[in-house]
Amino acid sequence: MSIRFDGKVAIVTGAGAGLGRQHALAFAARGAKVVVNDFGGGRDGTGGSSEAALAVVEEIRASGGTAIANGANVADFAQVQAMVAQTLDAFGRIDILVNNAGILRDKSFAKMDVADFRAVLDVHLMGSMHCTKAVWETMREQKYGRIVMTTSAAGLYGSFGQANYGAAKMALVGLMNVLHQEGFKSNIKVNTIAPIAATRMTEEILPPAALAAIQPERVTPAVLFLCSEDAPSRVVLSAGGGSFAAATVVETAPCHIADGDLSPESIADRFAEIADWNTASAYAEAGQEVGRFIEAALKSARD
Repeated sequence: MSIRFDGKVAIVTGAGAGLGRQHALAFAARGAKVVVNDFGGGRDGTGGSSEAALAVVEEIRASGGTAIANGANVADFAQVQAMVAQTLDAFGRIDILVNNAGILRDKSFAKMDVADFRAVLDVHLMGSMHCTKAVWETMREQKYGRIVMTTSAAGLYGSFGQANYGAAKMALVGLMNVLHQEGFKSNIKVNTIAPIAATRMTEEILPPAALAAIQPERVTPAVLFLCSEDAPSRVVLSAGGGSFAAATVVETAPCHIADGDLSPESIADRFAEIADWNTASAYAEAGQEVGRFIEAALKSARD
């Protein structure tokens, strides 16, 4: 099976460098028309310049591809709406959105300013929401869309000094879960990539040998797969250094405690049973979990 994007239009945010640049180049190489979005700010989100996006556009055009640059700040919904309008004016449709833009403002939670917490959420979470909201109706009308969120191990598993980043990144998994349900009937598939890559966000925390092993181009094939015609939906795909793994939230089987014994002490006594991961399973949607708990309560009442 050959995965191509001929006739498709892709918006990639934060595409002036690192992962986003590789994604944009790869989409163009496989036939997509690409909107290279980059605000051009520093790693902390300050500043702004269109030079990085324009440089990637020139790379794509030099290789025979089609691309335009856009300098919207994804944290500003009005700018995002203008980007989408520019895309539709230029290409007439939007098939793919890769929410890749991000910033870092790392500090321990005790030392972190509220402004730094909010700034990171504004770019990662609200920025992804803004871009997705702006393309959503177009994709619904087309009956076609492929959207990729970008999460992180910091959100899935925790990383010291990244409370703002981790909170934003885990929130994107929740956004994916709901949009998968709301978009599926319109053939909009929503997935999440969890990249491990050498970028300006990791260059100061990993040794040179590790950085050399996890170049961004070794993540990009996973993004292209998640945006393909036959892509799955509601998948969290971890990717780094050419290795790939699927991640999901699982829950152990409900352990019911009857009213006569219901107390914090009973939970403590039975916690090993409650947290028996051998019973764990994943749910397709929230109603399945709620239903399982109601079923356990009703069964106890009958018994």
